Amino acid sequence: MKQVHVLYFTLSMLIVSCDSKYFKKSDGVNINITFPDSGNSKNLDGRLLLIFSDNDEKEPRFQVTAELKAQPVFGMNVNDVSPNSTIPFDNKAFGFPYKNLSDIKAGDYFVQAVFHVYETFNLSTGHTVQLPMDNGEGQQWNRFPGNLYSTPFKITITENGMEALDIVLDQVIPPIEAPKDTAWIKHIKMKSELLSRFWGRDIYLGAHVLLPKGFNDHPEAKYPLMVFQGHFPTDFGGFRTTAPDPDLEPDYSDRFDVKGYNIMQQQEAYDFYKHWNEPDFPRFLVIEIQHPTPYYDDSYAVNSASQGPYGDALTYELIPHIEELFRGQGEGWSRFLYGGSTGGWEALAVQVKYPDEYNGCFAACPDPIDFRAYCLTNIYEDDNAYYADSKHKIIEVPAHRDYLGNISSTVKENNHLELVLGDKSRSGGQYDIWEATYSPQGEDGYPKRLWDKYSGDIDHDVAEFWKENYDLRHILERDWSKLGPNLKGKIHIYCGDMDNYYLNNAVYLMEDFLESTTDPYYDGEVDYGDRAEHCWNGDQENPNHISRLRYNSMYVPKIMKRIMESAPKDADLTSWRYK
Repeated sequence: MKQVHVLYFTLSMLIVSCDSKYFKKSDGVNINITFPDSGNSKNLDGRLLLIFSDNDEKEPRFQVTAELKAQPVFGMNVNDVSPNSTIPFDNKAFGFPYKNLSDIKAGDYFVQAVFHVYETFNLSTGHTVQLPMDNGEGQQWNRFPGNLYSTPFKITITENGMEALDIVLDQVIPPIEAPKDTAWIKHIKMKSELLSRFWGRDIYLGAHVLLPKGFNDHPEAKYPLMVFQGHFPTDFGGFRTTAPDPDLEPDYSDRFDVKGYNIMQQQEAYDFYKHWNEPDFPRFLVIEIQHPTPYYDDSYAVNSASQGPYGDALTYELIPHIEELFRGQGEGWSRFLYGGSTGGWEALAVQVKYPDEYNGCFAACPDPIDFRAYCLTNIYEDDNAYYADSKHKIIEVPAHRDYLGNISSTVKENNHLELVLGDKSRSGGQYDIWEATYSPQGEDGYPKRLWDKYSGDIDHDVAEFWKENYDLRHILERDWSKLGPNLKGKIHIYCGDMDNYYLNNAVYLMEDFLESTTDPYYDGEVDYGDRAEHCWNGDQENPNHISRLRYNSMYVPKIMKRIMESAPKDADLTSWRYK
């Protein structure tokens, strides 16, 4: 950040000569991006992002958000760009929170460009699409190995005009080192035949496996399996064999208003290690699975038109493979699903989609499980997702709040930021992955939009497809006569009543259905945390910032109770219950 450049935007109609280095507002900004020769002779396709930040606390690429601290970002597609070439940044490129480059407020900024590289996939559906293939980072464009980016430098935007600016993509994000096996945690990777056929190239699934105490000393033992669902895990989280680092400098968590949260995290991880070794703690295999797709950091663990058969690949390929390697029981009565947020939806969805293959799900703060409450939108009855229905007022629909109801972003803002980061559901953002998972495939091979990304107008034909295939409450109600007997006692849902993303609204609707069922009664659990925000998981005794660190142990008593009540008569209930 040592170089200082001056960039002038013409915010008033400034009259200058044609040979001047300054340009009228109507001419737009004059920014050129140079792609270096990185030794790869292939031409590149991808998304070019231009980012401004009004501070240097972090690189601009790490300050892109839809929340109150949002910094300006603009995006454009680039196709077939050759090494050592220079291209102009499109003056009409869509941006957020400013729609156009000429709208940015005057002031000092740090500027950076990032090129998110796409690959070409020839799908089994006959379509050809360009998408970013995960490279071990969990679909994070600002940390994506192989992406090009520029060294940030300081500029000044004034009200007098602008000076031409040249930016060189002089940096490449390096590969991510794979985690190493330990005595307790093993890492596996396997090729999925189902997914490889769909994507037209080799696709791999992975997992981090936590072994029980005494695994090597008890070769006769076969273990039940706990499957933790959630965002891409770089390694097994929340397990630490040593006490917290005494030299660790306490940090501050804005989210929880807690000082020293990093120390608390290490302490909770160490406490779990100690619990894991207690004589009476049940012996389980616990896995965190890796299933990123070219659309997101995980697949949502179900089959879908645009992402392929991830549900079948996980349930029928990956999990049996893990059970074979690490002596799992390998039967439905011994498998349990749990997770929060994305993982909460996945836990419930996988249980519903594969009712005989799992014996219980513990779904915390799940993504919308009833699309009549798709956060604050009813996708079946509302005409627009961005604005409340009113003849004479314009009110944007909120997307994020705190536990007191203070709003920090709207649905429109979140979607417009995603539209900047990537069109055709390629942003790697939350609304785009819901489309990539739930929508039918369009004629171009990409997911059909649930709503127009710019205007928010809802396509009710797409909404009906979502309803019949992924609205979990609707599916349960429609198919309860068939599903009910296989799901009795297996459904457990937890949510804070002040969830940041309004996810509790869909849980209320699901609870209404579940409690009204009598043939059979669902015989599970739905519980709420008073004033609890996102990721509340059923702990009524501890604050959210602590209970969210205890996923791996807090459901074990409920799982043990379920096993004792539901395991078949010939089930192995002894080999894994050693001291």
